[in-house]
Amino acid sequence: MVRDQIEAGARTIGLELSSDALSQLATLTTELRRWGRRINLTAILEPHDIVNSHILDSLAVDSYLQGPRIIDIGTGAGFPGLPLAIANPHTEFTLLDSNGKKLSFVRHIVGLLDLGNVTVVKARSEDYAPGSRFDTVIARALAAAPRLVELAAHLVREDGQLLALKGKQPAAELHAINALSGWEYSATEITVPGLEAHARHVVSVRRKKTEA
Repeated sequence: MVRDQIEAGARTIGLELSSDALSQLATLTTELRRWGRRINLTAILEPHDIVNSHILDSLAVDSYLQGPRIIDIGTGAGFPGLPLAIANPHTEFTLLDSNGKKLSFVRHIVGLLDLGNVTVVKARSEDYAPGSRFDTVIARALAAAPRLVELAAHLVREDGQLLALKGKQPAAELHAINALSGWEYSATEITVPGLEAHARHVVSVRRKKTEA
């Protein structure tokens, strides 16, 4: 059962989800499969695989989030933003993408699940100019980490972070970050239930603190 798989997987990564959150994540799984048969949202359509590759893969970075305002750039069909917003109902999430078809699914889910903590924006990250910047800017498989800094640095608060969700250790990208003036990183391997070992890393990029 999808709900049981989500609950067990979440516990494996240290998350205790509420009954409401589990029900919402199960509905998200069902709706992604239903919509995915009609429009190109994801190549993954089996419920078991959706849970591992989209739901749990998104939730695995929950402990790395910081602050009350988070933006998911290049969210696509809503990942990692939707699962994280469901797991953190008191945190404000903005889900941004330029693909209208995929955002129509995101808006459908936001309305269906009554996610009052989610704002959906159709724009390119480099063109988006919010009224205030974000504590965490997160991106999943959008671009190389140095390119993400170019695209989204203006969205990150002075003491905020850019979180890049990556596959295997992105050594070349990390080396390139060292060449960026004013930025530093930390990279951590994370475990996602149902996915192969060493398959996921999260890279946190922050502005270097200036000497007093």
